[in-house]
Amino acid sequence: MTSTGGGLATRILHRLFGVYGWLVFALCVLFALVAVTVVPGLERRRRAVALASRGTFVLSGIRPDINGLENLPDGHCVVVANHASYVDGVLLSGYLPARFSFVVKGEMRNIPIAHFLLRRGGSKFVERFVTAGSTRDARQIVKAARDGESLAFFPEGTFIKQPGVSRFRAGAFVAAIKGGMPIIPVAISGTRQMMPAGRLLPWPCPIRVDILAPIDPSDMAFDNHRALAETARQRILAVLGEPDLLAD
Repeated sequence: MTSTGGGLATRILHRLFGVYGWLVFALCVLFALVAVTVVPGLERRRRAVALASRGTFVLSGIRPDINGLENLPDGHCVVVANHASYVDGVLLSGYLPARFSFVVKGEMRNIPIAHFLLRRGGSKFVERFVTAGSTRDARQIVKAARDGESLAFFPEGTFIKQPGVSRFRAGAFVAAIKGGMPIIPVAISGTRQMMPAGRLLPWPCPIRVDILAPIDPSDMAFDNHRALAETARQRILAVLGEPDLLAD
C-alpha cells in the first residue's frame, strides 16, 4: 500500500512539475517574442532568446551540467548534437554562445509563432521533403558556412522515443568542409527522459551537455562528408551511453 501510494504521489508531482514547466516555457516564449520584435540587431536578439531559453530551465529548477565549453574555438565552427527531445533546441539555444545560427527543419515554417521567433533569432531552415526547396536551402547553408557563420545542427533530423543515435544527414558536414570550419560534436543526455517523443508533460530529470574536442575536416582522414559524419557520430556515442541504432 505504501509503495502504491508513493508511486501515485510521484506521478502527481511529475504532472504538477509538467504543468508548471509549460507555464514557465510559455512565459519565456512570450518574453522572447517581444524581444525579437522590438530589439534591434541580430546579436542582441540572439542574446535575448538565449536568456529566455536559459530561463526555461532556471525557473523550472533544472540546472543543466554543461561541460567542455573550452572546446568551442574562438573562431567559427559547426556544432552537431544528438537529438532526443524537443527540449534539445531550447537547451542549446540557451547555453551555446549567441553567435550560432541554428539549422532547423523546414516544417517549422508552417508554425507561424515558431517561424517568426526562429527567423528573427537568426535560424536557418532546411526543407527535407521537397527536392527543389531542399537544394535551395542546402546552397544557402553552404554559403553561410563559406561566409564564416557558426552553425548548429541536429544532424539526425528528428528524434524518436527509442534510445540511441541514428544516421547523421550530410548537410552539417558538407557545410563544414566547404567552409573550412571544425566540427564540434555535442552529446546531450537526459532530455529524452525529461520529455520523450509522445509525452506531453516534461518530467524533472538531470540534464548533461558534453561539448567534445573539435574535428578538423582538413585532416586527410576526413576527405569526404560521410567519414566526417561517422567520426562525429561515434564520438558522441562514446560518451552518451545510448546504443548505436546503425549497429545492425
